[in-house]
Amino acid sequence: MSDPAWRTLFRDRDFLRLWIAGLCTFVVRWLETLAVGVFAYNATGSAFVVAMLTMLRLLPMGLFGAFLGAAAERMDRRLALLLIVLSQAATSATIALLAVFDAVQVWHLACAAFMNGIAWAADNPVRRAMIGQVAGAARMGTAMSIDVATSNGSRVFGPTLGGVLLAAVGLDGAFALGALLYVPAVVAVLRLPVAPVTRSAAGLSVLASIAEGLALVRREPRLVGTLLVTLLFNLFGWPFTSMVPVIGQDQLALGPRGIGVLASMDGVGAFLGAVIVAVFARPAQYRAIYVGGITLYFAMLAAFALATDPFVAGIALVLTGVGGAGFAIMQPTLVFLATPPEMRSRVLGLLSVCIGLGPVGFLALGALAEVLGAPVATATMGLAGLIAMAATHSFWRRI
Repeated sequence: MSDPAWRTLFRDRDFLRLWIAGLCTFVVRWLETLAVGVFAYNATGSAFVVAMLTMLRLLPMGLFGAFLGAAAERMDRRLALLLIVLSQAATSATIALLAVFDAVQVWHLACAAFMNGIAWAADNPVRRAMIGQVAGAARMGTAMSIDVATSNGSRVFGPTLGGVLLAAVGLDGAFALGALLYVPAVVAVLRLPVAPVTRSAAGLSVLASIAEGLALVRREPRLVGTLLVTLLFNLFGWPFTSMVPVIGQDQLALGPRGIGVLASMDGVGAFLGAVIVAVFARPAQYRAIYVGGITLYFAMLAAFALATDPFVAGIALVLTGVGGAGFAIMQPTLVFLATPPEMRSRVLGLLSVCIGLGPVGFLALGALAEVLGAPVATATMGLAGLIAMAATHSFWRRI
């Protein structure tokens, strides 16, 4: 009897190094997102500002995702990943230093969010493309399950740690720890082998590579459906995460520690969902997991928004996480499997563009929250997502 795919992946040193780099990045991302959200809301009292800070992390995906995907095929991906990690560490260290001198302004956090967003935009065409190369098509679903489980496991630990640090030692402590957590990521990346330039990209300009990727998407129904569902998730689903600190504080009367625990519930569900997918999912079920996951996500984020009891809100977030895990695992997996090997980085870059269009949703949610309040605005976005999924059935049924 052959070993399970997850076990063979963890025996692969290159996969393990890529996993460590992702783990460190994920923990810092969620730690800082919670800390920034609470700090900014206390400083400004504006749910709109909180939404905008989260939006700025996504904006570079829409602006630069396609270019980063095409560029990733023209350089050693190990070097690209190293530069990504170092830039994030430098950003965290800068905010920590400003906080030590009590000099942090909201615009500093906005700049940091945008810089880290550029690094995030490069994750799909760089680190995840490298994971796909290491895992191969047969183990890709399992590899993405592990990566998403790690990301969502960090959503249990990261927000809780962020809330505790913010309450105990302030913003400087949260960002200082973030900077230190990038050290093992740098070590892991340095031990990766050189990743050569993709042969098909050598004779093409960046714009020509992007055009070639777009042409592939247009003629491949599976890619059209996958990218469209991704777009709906990031317009109507993902923006709700910016409202968790606001709803936790205003509607559920929680402090920083309580908000941190509440925010981690999404991660609990997502971790459990990712483990289930890693163990039980089969290729024939990938579309059902993808579409069913986003549908559950939309329904449960609306339930969370309308909950008036912290326990009920937490359960809704757990179920949101389960649905989100199914979606997040299958998103890059379906793109990877539908794309020729030599074009995967550029198409994953286009996936980042679809993710990066999420700021439109953040703007809409932030504006609605100012008028209707965070709970009603968030529930409205969830309902709109369900309606949009029903309206686009003819596209995603071809995945």
